[in-house]
Amino acid sequence: MAITCGIDWAESHHDVALVDEAGQLVAKRRINDDAEGYRQLLGMLAEAGDSPQEPIPVAVETARGLLFACLRATGRKVYSINPMAVARYRERHRVARAKSDHADAMALANILRTDADVHRPLPADSELAQAISVLARAQQDAVWNRAQLNNQLRSHLKQYFPAALVAFQARSVGLDSREARAVLSAAPDPATAARLTRTQLRSLLRKSGRQRNIDAWTDRLKTVFTSDYLHQLPLVEEAIGRQTAALVLQLDAACRAADDLAASAADAFAQHPDNEIISSFPGIGPLTGARVLGEIGDDRSRFRDARALKAYAGAAPVTVASGKSHAVHHRRVKNQRLAAAGYVWIFGALPSPQVKEHYDRRRARGDRHTAAMRNLFNRLLGCLHHCLATGQNFDPAKAFPALATTVGPAAT
Repeated sequence: MAITCGIDWAESHHDVALVDEAGQLVAKRRINDDAEGYRQLLGMLAEAGDSPQEPIPVAVETARGLLFACLRATGRKVYSINPMAVARYRERHRVARAKSDHADAMALANILRTDADVHRPLPADSELAQAISVLARAQQDAVWNRAQLNNQLRSHLKQYFPAALVAFQARSVGLDSREARAVLSAAPDPATAARLTRTQLRSLLRKSGRQRNIDAWTDRLKTVFTSDYLHQLPLVEEAIGRQTAALVLQLDAACRAADDLAASAADAFAQHPDNEIISSFPGIGPLTGARVLGEIGDDRSRFRDARALKAYAGAAPVTVASGKSHAVHHRRVKNQRLAAAGYVWIFGALPSPQVKEHYDRRRARGDRHTAAMRNLFNRLLGCLHHCLATGQNFDPAKAFPALATTVGPAAT
């Protein structure tokens, strides 16, 4: 008798349902999200026939937390079912749209009973690959948080301190640079910045870590801060300056977190066996490689073929056909983190002669920049899947063979 398990996740407890091959309820229980609840879940599975040789598969909507990490460690198949798919399955049996935690657990178990083949279990990634995924995602979150705080600070300074925006608009030196954070921490308002001496400015620049052009930067900042600008009322300006100091502290913490996590992710990526293959691709450095590996994992059975990987990353187009209507669009439902890493990857790969030639060819055929970049991402993902499956490094001659001189019409 085939048994399937469904678990409806909640913050402090989980509803568990076991059904047999006929869809009949075998057992149900509400367990807590702790060690005792995990022991109760294992006991339920054991009573239903669970064994190391034939573990009972488990379906969940949200595969996060300690309980599900322990379930994955047992080696059983754990399926993370999209909540939209669960909602559609629920409507097959309850048109009144009644809903309960137990009913959701039953629906998850029945999805595995009837449609397990069309859903993918969570990948059996190695422990190192899972650690790289955690570090890479945390670093990406820190980068996004840094960009958000940087934009917030820029908008804030525009209201009362335009000199700061002028001072830190130099190339590769923005508001999130070490120089800007050091100066704004010491002088968060225009009056304080104007009183800074050249000696103090030079000291702040050295403290930030700058080693070159310190005198030129000192003269530039002194000139900008003492120039004529519009001002808020003195007390208002001072109050806004205190708010700026708090924003700079947050931005400084986000920048440090992003840098520390980037170093940790790169170190972990360097220890992985797939590091050599992934790093052989143009445009992939330690951090981008960690992001790519963190999203695709090292479970070779996760993607049946290169097309599955391309669809997962959003590089493969979507065809919508009905009757006489036929359209091809870019894919919107995708792994957003892998897609973001892919854009950085392809942008860094453009200096490669073969990559640039392919990009120029796509542009000449009528592709827009984003479409040409997406096409490059699609091709390199296929090469990556092949290289990882065969254990060989990237070869540009094989990835970009010479094409015919005559080029046909561009695809949509």
